[in-house]
Amino acid sequence: MIKYGLRFLATIILSFMLAATLGCSPGDYSRFEETREMMGTFVNIIVYAQDSGRAEKAMGSAFEKISQIEAIATIFDDESEASALNANANLSNPSEHMSVLITEAKNYNQISGGAFDITVQPVLELWQAGLWKETEEVQQEMIGQAMELVGSDKITVSQDSIELEEGMRITLGGIAKGYAVDRAMEVLKQEGINFALINAGGDIMTTGPKPDGSYWAIALEDPDGDDSIAVINVANKAVATSGNYERYFDPDREAHHIIDPRTGYSSEGSISATIISNSCMDADALATSIFVLGPERGIDLVNRLDGVEALLIDEDRNIHRSNGLSKYIKN
Repeated sequence: MIKYGLRFLATIILSFMLAATLGCSPGDYSRFEETREMMGTFVNIIVYAQDSGRAEKAMGSAFEKISQIEAIATIFDDESEASALNANANLSNPSEHMSVLITEAKNYNQISGGAFDITVQPVLELWQAGLWKETEEVQQEMIGQAMELVGSDKITVSQDSIELEEGMRITLGGIAKGYAVDRAMEVLKQEGINFALINAGGDIMTTGPKPDGSYWAIALEDPDGDDSIAVINVANKAVATSGNYERYFDPDREAHHIIDPRTGYSSEGSISATIISNSCMDADALATSIFVLGPERGIDLVNRLDGVEALLIDEDRNIHRSNGLSKYIKN
């Protein structure tokens, strides 16, 4: 059982390590795993394979792919493509990964009605710099100015370049991790791994069930305690959660890190949103999207999307489920 959310990351890793000592799967398959610190979190890979050499080679290649994408998408490295785009408002001959990330981010912006927007970085920088210390009047003025730089429709993507309007800056934090997990899982499959799970700080992708045919069981944490609120059973699916109960800008925990790009303020109405989808990139971006949209509009969006289910907890601790979620939850 996998319990995720930043607060339980150590529990995730410990539980994986414990499970690995309990023996092998049926038949000739053995369980292998490795954890590395990357993309601002811990990335854990579990594979079932018939020999250790194949498992170690596959996991090493998957980690290498994640590292490659991180080097492109991070804004904390001046040499990255994302940083170059922010610095110059133009990126010539972007890599395929960067082009896909920007194109898909624009797509999620449209699907969500603006609730997902990678151009919110100027507003995030205000809050990170201490905007929460200012009066409401000053906050409104500064946010109003920054919001003029927000809007994914202002990003131009062509075959050989990506362009921003002057002063705009992007953050790929809401999509790059899920994308990297998807690409890493592709690598595992290419290496002959048919049973695997990748967990990048709560962005989870699975391939196959386990060798014995059982599902991967993912426990969704209760934001108010150590218990789980539900157990999701998946195979060949991705699961991702966005929550406001871990990261805050201010010591009073009133301004959390999920900013509504339509207002410039911390999103209200939700405390946790979980997505089940066919790709981790979808799950990553849509979890943020429905969190910002809130229970009614968020669940309505999911019910209109094929192959996507959701569980959302509102600020009053009510649980909202999409129409087809029950097939993944047995409790």
